[in-house]
Amino acid sequence: MGSVKIGRMVLGVASTNTYFLYREGDGSCIVIDPADQGTAIYANLFKNDLKVEGILLTHGHFDHIWGVSALKGAVNRERAEKGLEPIKVYALDAEKPLLESARLNVSESAGRACTVSADEFLKDGQELTIAGITLKVIATPGHTAGGCCYYLEEDGLLISGDTLFQDSVGRTDLPTGSMSTLIRSIREKLFCLPDDVKVYPGHGGATTIGYEKENNPFCV
Repeated sequence: MGSVKIGRMVLGVASTNTYFLYREGDGSCIVIDPADQGTAIYANLFKNDLKVEGILLTHGHFDHIWGVSALKGAVNRERAEKGLEPIKVYALDAEKPLLESARLNVSESAGRACTVSADEFLKDGQELTIAGITLKVIATPGHTAGGCCYYLEEDGLLISGDTLFQDSVGRTDLPTGSMSTLIRSIREKLFCLPDDVKVYPGHGGATTIGYEKENNPFCV
């Protein structure tokens, strides 16, 4: 089986990274953090012969969930026509209150109230396989109480959401945020990963665990 490929769309008012993971030639994929324009995400993947098998959320802030409903709806309408089971939306269990509150997820104050109901809530350390891709859930509270990262050990990839950025970390001044908790999450849960693990954050460019251990001014 081929190695996992990662694609990116930069979407929405906060230039959020929406990732899609797939194996070349397989035809199915996972979407992580559909930031906005869910119908456009669906159309772009469909044009490239990729079928969405699941939607993963790193956390519930508005700029990571605005596209969830439209994407899920478009995918499930297509699947219903083919007699297939609907896809699921996944998030860490501790993020449920924020996902389901337009006030807590800041969508209300951003001018476009939005809530999301996850179909399956995940636990720290849980492994799940979707579209032939196995990911490990790493709870990294701090940016939000239920923020998490997804680790693909076999391929040395980490989807870090708004926990860890290149030379920076996620803001903690929004509901359920805590800087001390965030730094502890990074040091204890992420910096124990191999230095060559490539990190794909929720905003900006990719980095590596080794680089951030040596250079991130918030964590050194």
